[in-house]
Amino acid sequence: MDAYQRLRGQEVPTRRAAVLTGVSRTTVYRKPSAPLRAVRVEPANKLSPVERAAVLAALNAPEYVDLAPMQVYAKLLDLGTYLGSLSTFYRVLEENKQVKERRRLAKHPARAVPELMASGPGEVITWDITKFPGPVKGKYYDCYMAVDIHSRFIVGAHVHATESGELAVEMMKEMFGIHGVPHVLHADRGTSMTSKTIAALLADLEVTQSHSRPRVSNDNPYSESLFKTMKYGPLFPERFSSLSEARAFLSEFVDWYNHHHQHSGIGFHTPANVHYGLAEEVAAQRSETLAAARAKNPNRFNKNADPKILDLPGPAWINQPKETPEKQAA
Repeated sequence: MDAYQRLRGQEVPTRRAAVLTGVSRTTVYRKPSAPLRAVRVEPANKLSPVERAAVLAALNAPEYVDLAPMQVYAKLLDLGTYLGSLSTFYRVLEENKQVKERRRLAKHPARAVPELMASGPGEVITWDITKFPGPVKGKYYDCYMAVDIHSRFIVGAHVHATESGELAVEMMKEMFGIHGVPHVLHADRGTSMTSKTIAALLADLEVTQSHSRPRVSNDNPYSESLFKTMKYGPLFPERFSSLSEARAFLSEFVDWYNHHHQHSGIGFHTPANVHYGLAEEVAAQRSETLAAARAKNPNRFNKNADPKILDLPGPAWINQPKETPEKQAA
């Protein structure tokens, strides 16, 4: 390898030097040594420091600073000035860490992450609107649904031919009259959710209005999960032949979901049992049944405790904040 490097230092071509010394050129290219790199000659056409400074000055000139390098290159040519190739322009910018968007860009403040917690029913309600396919392609009905995030109880559900803030207000007034006024009403940023009619109603009732961040569906997980349960169920039709059929389906679904669906997120209780405070009684009965089964066949149970999947629901969160190291240490 030393002989190869000496030949290359005397400007012997790589192929000839490799043949004379018996060194594979691929080995040299793959693992070049420091002495070999040191003898490399800079290109004869390389711009001098003064010329490179002139290129940078032109690119940062007030009349060109907001333009792309290729536009600056063309404008200089139109003025009869050639400072270097377009590739050189980019290389000079890269050397000075200026390869970036050169135009002024809009700067949007970071959206606050909604962090909502409900320790019991009636504290936080989330709502959304989804589409029901109508009788023909392109025809849809709008399904308005609101759910209590702690109990998963559907507190409001309507189907209308159109979407509007006024129709949403009607649902809000109805569910507030039946289930009480919540502390927080959460939704995404649809036109109905951010309408002035909704905002005015909530302001009059002193309800805190919360919204998801733009294009972040995870900020409204309870409504999204509810829609998936409804639309992926075996009874959801491919199309609804009429508005009355859509309303009948929704009524049956709400009754099943609230009173018969054993929800995995709330210890496999029904939303109605949790919403109306009956879950503790059901949990106690389940515990008695399991205790009797353990006493009868103790060898069939690994632990002397009920399965955690049957635990009563604790606080429900939207974007629960992560514990800091200080809190974890405490």
